[in-house]
Amino acid sequence: MKTKTKTFDCVEMKRLGSQRIYEKIKDMTFEQKVAYWRQRSRLFREEQNHSRRS
Repeated sequence: MKTKTKTFDCVEMKRLGSQRIYEKIKDMTFEQKVAYWRQRSRLFREEQNHSRRS
């Protein structure tokens, strides 16, 4: 059986994203983390709404 070479690794992408977020929030207080996630959630919803209209 012939094997394929991966051009995209979903698990690697998830790990890199998690690491990037961890580096951003690792020194934040609990309140700062809550504010960070509220802002990111708001921005995500705005992006979703914008892409639905396009």
